[in-house]
Amino acid sequence: MSVDTVAVEDSAGSADSTGSAGSVDPAGSAASGGAAAGGVPNSRMAALYERDLTCQGLGITLDEVSTGRASMRMTVAPAMVNGHGIAHGGYLFLLADAAFSYACNSYGPVTVAQAAQVTFLAPAAVGDELVAEAVERTRSGRTGIYDVTVRNAAEKVIAEFRGQSVMLAGQPHTA
Repeated sequence: MSVDTVAVEDSAGSADSTGSAGSVDPAGSAASGGAAAGGVPNSRMAALYERDLTCQGLGITLDEVSTGRASMRMTVAPAMVNGHGIAHGGYLFLLADAAFSYACNSYGPVTVAQAAQVTFLAPAAVGDELVAEAVERTRSGRTGIYDVTVRNAAEKVIAEFRGQSVMLAGQPHTA
């Protein structure tokens, strides 16, 4: 079954039937705005986000999910900087890892990280809004490879992340 983007039900149970792009706010309801490429997460992805207390607690929002792709964003808070006054690499990794997670789970079967690496290319400062865009590169059997680019509002690349996924349940990819 393909898991393309569909409307998200908000906490009151009503669905966004506009088909417009949107994001899931920390309360888990559909919000207007978001990526123009057309991604309102489906109800399964919205439910996954609703249980993701780490992302919610850090203000990381889910902007878009479609098959093999996801986009998430966060604003660097003062508590997220290291002793040099720049965003701590752990928070950058977490943002990229979260986007990777939603992209590789977009097919339906439970999928987790098998391995990941990040390359930090530029610093991010307090107040910077960062966007992590995850894209599937390939899937074979129960494994997949995904690349995530983290950019600031000026489109400067802050970090590049590559994650390898493994499917825990469901049917392996055969095509």
